[in-house]
Amino acid sequence: MARQDWKIAVVGGGIGGLTLALALREHGIEVDIYEQANELREIGAAVALSANANHFFQRVGLREKMDQVCCSIPTLIYRDGRDGRVIGRHGGEPSYEERFGACYWGVHRADFQMVLSQAVGMERIHLGKRLRELKDSGDEVVLEFEDGSSAVADLVIGADGARSTVRKLLLGYDDCIYSGTSGFRGIVPADKLDLLPDPEAIQFWMGPGGHLLHYPIGTRGDHNFLLVERNPSVWPSRDWVIPSEPGEQLRRFHDWHPAVVQMISAVPTSPRWGLIYRWPLGRWTRGRVTLLGDAAHALVPHHGQGANQSIEDAVVLAASLGKHGRAGLPEALESYERLRRGRTRKVTYASVTTADMLHLPDGPAADARNARFSSPDAVLHHLDWIHDFDPHAQVPTERQGGTWL
Repeated sequence: MARQDWKIAVVGGGIGGLTLALALREHGIEVDIYEQANELREIGAAVALSANANHFFQRVGLREKMDQVCCSIPTLIYRDGRDGRVIGRHGGEPSYEERFGACYWGVHRADFQMVLSQAVGMERIHLGKRLRELKDSGDEVVLEFEDGSSAVADLVIGADGARSTVRKLLLGYDDCIYSGTSGFRGIVPADKLDLLPDPEAIQFWMGPGGHLLHYPIGTRGDHNFLLVERNPSVWPSRDWVIPSEPGEQLRRFHDWHPAVVQMISAVPTSPRWGLIYRWPLGRWTRGRVTLLGDAAHALVPHHGQGANQSIEDAVVLAASLGKHGRAGLPEALESYERLRRGRTRKVTYASVTTADMLHLPDGPAADARNARFSSPDAVLHHLDWIHDFDPHAQVPTERQGGTWL
């Protein structure tokens, strides 16, 4: 039964905000979600969901619906981007699901958002609400929107992504950091990829100064790709996405493996995306306002963990709020940050530095990387700390000696 003794407002109707609504519902708490767009839509083409996030969706009974829109990915492959040779292949027995307790899924963001929004219920989601101001009196927070309307809440959670308005209002400035890499995105139908080896796998094609990441999504075998290059050295615009010239994505990659050239040429050239991140804050709560997901710790996509870390945040925050209740709100928010701060910092650092490893020039360092990737044990050691993690188990359930253990 829903507990109506307090009111929680979530700013942002993306993956993090919708997951938080479902996670809080597990604890009998309903929320109102305020989304600036006039319709639910996600920025970006697709998302890879790893086991550390999918434990939650399995637990709340969404496995069947997710299976209907997701592609289960059994294998990870690293290749040389120019000659296509396999540097590392990791799959087989035990399977990913057997090892980590949940699937690895590729899904179109719109399909994923549809599953989540239907589970939450549109009556909890308020569209066309672009946040203008937050006023925290100490007893409540007033949210003022650009359409002239307002709302009152006991707690506001900024789940409004890497371009978070809530974060800017808390800090007073924009603190994004350009990673030195930029990318082109696309979704390619399966029938345009006849040169692609191992189409069921998530694959990294690596080379000096750049890489291609791709994986299958949905149920038709289409592939989502992100083509990354270490260019430009300085981002030339205040906008994170800038126009590109037709064929611009081929300038660095025109002589790479034919499967790479086929994939990145199969759809019109996308705009160029500056890959931006935000370093996790020392504290991301102020009064009755806190942050979640990319608003707190935006990542670059080289580990595929942006959405997954938002989902982890949602599970831990919901459990902390459910445990401490309205009267214990300061303790709940302190617990949430304490439990999430170290892990999100580690994942952020790993996401940024992964590009350095993928883009090594030919030579001893690249040879050492390749030798390391050829060992399944080494790669699993490199990745299992991310995937072999259940955020539900992170929040303690027993109290001893005045602290949650």
